[in-house]
Amino acid sequence: MGDKEKNNMLISSVLTYARLLGEVKAYWKLFAISVFGFIVYAAGQPALAWVFKYFVDGLISPASDKFFNIPVLYGFPLLIVFIALMQGVGAFLGNYFMSQVSLIVIYNLRKKIFTHLIALPIEYFDQHKTGFLISRVTHNVNSVTGAATESLKILFREGLTVIALLGYLIWMNWKLTLVILVTLPIIGLLTKRVNRKFRRLSKEMLDAMGDITHVVSEVVTSNRIVRGFCREDYEIKRFDDVNKASFKRNLKMNKMGASFTPVIQLVTYVALAVIMFLVLYFRGNSSPGDLVAYVTAVCLLPKPIRQLSELSVIIQRGITGAENIFDFLDQPIENNDGNISPSTLTGKIEFRNLSFTYPNANKEALKNVSFTINPGETVALVGHSGSGKSTLANLIPRFYRYTKGKVLIDEVDINDFTLESLRKNIALVTQEVILFNDTIYNNIAYSNPTGATKDEILKAASLSNANEFIDKLADGLETQIGTNGVLLSGGQRQRLSIARALLKNAPILILDEATSSLDNESEKLIQQAVENVTSSRTTLIIAHRLSTIERADLIVVMKDGEIVETGQHSDLIKSNGHYAKLYSMGISEGAI
Repeated sequence: MGDKEKNNMLISSVLTYARLLGEVKAYWKLFAISVFGFIVYAAGQPALAWVFKYFVDGLISPASDKFFNIPVLYGFPLLIVFIALMQGVGAFLGNYFMSQVSLIVIYNLRKKIFTHLIALPIEYFDQHKTGFLISRVTHNVNSVTGAATESLKILFREGLTVIALLGYLIWMNWKLTLVILVTLPIIGLLTKRVNRKFRRLSKEMLDAMGDITHVVSEVVTSNRIVRGFCREDYEIKRFDDVNKASFKRNLKMNKMGASFTPVIQLVTYVALAVIMFLVLYFRGNSSPGDLVAYVTAVCLLPKPIRQLSELSVIIQRGITGAENIFDFLDQPIENNDGNISPSTLTGKIEFRNLSFTYPNANKEALKNVSFTINPGETVALVGHSGSGKSTLANLIPRFYRYTKGKVLIDEVDINDFTLESLRKNIALVTQEVILFNDTIYNNIAYSNPTGATKDEILKAASLSNANEFIDKLADGLETQIGTNGVLLSGGQRQRLSIARALLKNAPILILDEATSSLDNESEKLIQQAVENVTSSRTTLIIAHRLSTIERADLIVVMKDGEIVETGQHSDLIKSNGHYAKLYSMGISEGAI
């Protein structure tokens, strides 16, 4: 690594740490109380050394056995208790208020990260592992707060102690104290040399934690697939590999930290031994009390110096975590530069020469797509998997930003709407059913942030035919459904997701293969319910089954991201084109 690269890394570390300390700045009053407490604590160390001078001189010379006319017999115990009390109060103030700042920083950082996470564009989630995103909220924050507050606690508590002791030693005998000061640059040089290694290992360690979180997250969410395919041993080995990698990196870092501290301690104690020799050799006219006080103060120095030397480990680990967090927080959030906020829309949707390419993809997912959906119409998108149906549906609520052409709702480009106003007017049932570990009632009510009445919940459940199984449950709407509705069947979960969308009562309804998990009888009832509500709203349906498609006002047939046919069911059958071929292949059995 060249000098220029080292300097850039140093500058980056300083800037990152300064930004991290900015999180503490708002709580300077609590921080100031903590620092005051550490000052009181630090002052007790030289005071302790001085008390021993008073004690020894009093023993040897009865004429000197009083302090402010208090005999040593009574004064020494009282001073010891007073110093212990003073240091106890100082330590409490320092540690308690610094820990309070630490907890506040953890709270604020996690809130910032989660708030930013919610605002990131969909493509960010497509390109990053779930485990690494979760790790930023958990492990990274903890390591960062160590650098932001724990390091400051050590810095002020032990740093002020060192300053107080050195000040006392200089006052006692400045020549001898110079020997101690000679060791400090040596310690600083050693610290600088290991800092770079600590930082590299810290980054590797955080990456390893992200791998662990990712593997655990996948196994938890996919446990039925793991068991169904008897892949327990594979997953155990996969976890063991990332766990072992984390173990090795942690062990390597701990080994470096463990070897670094004894080296610092050795340097410190060598200096201490030299000082002891010099004290005994050049004692001169110093009283026994002076010598005892000086030696006591010197003996109190190694502990705070050792702890200060360990500070670099905490700071480097924290800087690495902070870089990950700040890099995440600097990611651009979802574009929301629209300024039109209609309270409601009629639901006319128009696609004009629309083209779209996914980030980092070489092939266009949509090519020059153009058609119009009038208010209240039901349009079905048909085509093989990968033809662009779901991509087209995802562009309407602006989950992705299209590259060419336009999507208009009520003659307005959707990019001109605020995200909130646009999405409030769209109800969505996704291909992958997503439910929460909560009650049936709360899962349906999730689509109404202002709160829904029980009658509205029951109506939505009835329209989606979810009441058919809800009424049979002992707890009814208050039934807990488990993680992602694991305690329900596929059809029941699908019906709940449809009920959630219907409760929103939006003018635009998007059903992305919403009936694919239902049996024929349930599908018929849901199809009837959908028909009841689609008369007053614009509906875009992506479906396999003929019963859903043939009733649509318009069928749009797609292939490789392009529209190859449009029309109603009967007309498309008569034209004997692509749709007719799909139909003959068994469209009603889920061939497309």
